Amino acid sequence: MSAAVHHLSIDIETYSDVDLQKAGLYRYAQSPAFTILLFAYSLDSGPVQVIDLASGGPDSCFPVWLHHALKDPGYIKHAYNAPFEWYCLCRFFRWNPAREGQAFLPQWRCTMLHGLYCGYPAGLDAVGKALGLEDDKQKLSAGKALVRYFCTHCTPTKNNGQRTRNLPHHDPAKWELFKRYNAQDVVTEMEVERRLSAFPVPDAVQAQWVTDQIINCRGVAVDMDLVRGALALDASARTEYLQEAAALSGLDNPNSVPQLTQWLQSELNEAEIPNLNKATVTELLGRELPNENARRMLELRQELGKTSNKKYRALETAVCADGRVRGLLQFYGAARTGRWAGRIVQPQNLPRTYIQSELLPLARELVEGQQMDALKIVFGSVPDTLSQLIRTALIAAPGRTLVDADFSSIEARVIAWLAGEEWALEVFRTHGKIYEATAAQLYDVPMERIAKGNPEYALRQYGKAATLALGYQGGPSALITAGHLDKDTSEEKLLDIRDRWRQKNQKIVRFWHTVEAAAKESVQTGRRVELPNYRLAFAREYDPMYQLDFLTIRLPSGRKLYYAQPHMGVNRFGQPSLCYFGQGQTSKKWQVLETYGGKLAENITQAVARDCLAEAIDRVEAAGYPVVFHVHDEIVTEVPNGSKADLDRITSLMSRIPAWAVGLPLRAEGWINPFFKKD
Repeated sequence: MSAAVHHLSIDIETYSDVDLQKAGLYRYAQSPAFTILLFAYSLDSGPVQVIDLASGGPDSCFPVWLHHALKDPGYIKHAYNAPFEWYCLCRFFRWNPAREGQAFLPQWRCTMLHGLYCGYPAGLDAVGKALGLEDDKQKLSAGKALVRYFCTHCTPTKNNGQRTRNLPHHDPAKWELFKRYNAQDVVTEMEVERRLSAFPVPDAVQAQWVTDQIINCRGVAVDMDLVRGALALDASARTEYLQEAAALSGLDNPNSVPQLTQWLQSELNEAEIPNLNKATVTELLGRELPNENARRMLELRQELGKTSNKKYRALETAVCADGRVRGLLQFYGAARTGRWAGRIVQPQNLPRTYIQSELLPLARELVEGQQMDALKIVFGSVPDTLSQLIRTALIAAPGRTLVDADFSSIEARVIAWLAGEEWALEVFRTHGKIYEATAAQLYDVPMERIAKGNPEYALRQYGKAATLALGYQGGPSALITAGHLDKDTSEEKLLDIRDRWRQKNQKIVRFWHTVEAAAKESVQTGRRVELPNYRLAFAREYDPMYQLDFLTIRLPSGRKLYYAQPHMGVNRFGQPSLCYFGQGQTSKKWQVLETYGGKLAENITQAVARDCLAEAIDRVEAAGYPVVFHVHDEIVTEVPNGSKADLDRITSLMSRIPAWAVGLPLRAEGWINPFFKKD
């Protein structure tokens, strides 16, 4: 692409009768009712102009030069959440997103991505406040109400003349305010971009963003017969369970948390049950209970708590007219690490499947045929079976198959490589049985003894738990939450596993302490700290013009992790701690967060694993294998009549070591199947 001559900052306001939050961008913009209402723009940071495309007034004409500029490589287009503007403009002007739309996609820059890259939250309002923008540069607070009024379907009433949509002439004063809101969004977007200009998004990350839009726009096919069958069975099962619960308890509404809590407290002789969430119900079921009615009510509560209905409903709502669901991925959705986040059905967080692979076709057939009784006889719990089958609703289109390949133990490989833990690297270079090898290390037994049929095989669970839970400075509780050991495992046993693992992985332990010391030194002195053995560099980066201050960690790939406003503070244990500002996971507010060596090691490891995946996606796409979606360590492609040769080629492409990761022992394996599954 030739060097940019002009910069065009854009924000649009749109209408559709489809709910954007529930259905996603692609179903929303594909509705016949979809249209663009307002188009605000600024050329080269000049005054913002608003084109009113809805009211038919004097400013409703779309300039010819602007129409051409939208596809001209001499104009770089900037927008906050640019995929929305890009796709909506493709729909509005009837440009095919897969052809001409893709051709000018590299001309777009996403200001939201820029903020996410630098560690800020996703929303324009949130990032503006986190950056401390002046009031006249902030997003207008009245925007949400105006968007609800003009951009969404409205309920017909006697007072509004039974209309289903509010048009400009229904409230001219609100419409004028809406135009101001539209223009102000461009002002805010440009100011965010200006503030972050000293910390640019790398070209490689920008190119990955383009690929991500292509994959999201491509989408994946959905088995709508399975979805419809699952929704029908779920509704029937819920009705049965509620009727049984009402008969057992005598409650008017056994699905009511207050009513059921009070009933259970009485039946169980409990002074207080704090809640009825999944963990609490599971804990109560693990006890000796005084009567079977209470146990059955808890079991029914567990069944009714399955989330399969929400996932199937989300697919039904978001699927496009061609039977594909799009927009499953959010680029740079995970704070700091830059990993992708899931949207709509959350492919990164689908329920696990325990049904044997050979029985999955039967289970799917019974659900599609809505054969409730047969499903119960063969598989037991209907909600649990539906929950396990949700991933299989993502399928290959007719005449094609899914070819799936995933990295083997990617995070364990990456942290061993970063830290130089040679015994683990040797395992990954050879047989790859890290759980068995870890158990052998912990308990000083020959690895060949850790095999089925031998008493030493029981040690494998400890090797697995330690591998999954202890790499990021985890303690006893992590062995249960992340390592999946039994919650009744004694504290003494958990501490013993932790101490044995740390003794045998001293280079990883040293890695935690070294990265923490480097981060603290950089924050406290302002000096750049190079760690050549770890292929990392820590720096305190500051922009005096806008007073932006970051701790950055340069990764082996050259990408950086950003921690805003770093400083030394006090952690929850009252000890000195490295702190920074970020969005709290639960509060969703911009607040002080603390970190430590193990957490930094986790960020770095997951970020490096993410970079491996991003490069693998590019190689797989370049080889002619269309990626339909992916998760943290797994790429799913759709191939015409996929064969073992295709699988071998894709796993080979994924196993190729990036130029910046010499010595990292990557390995991928996978499967070929008509529907998505967990191998």
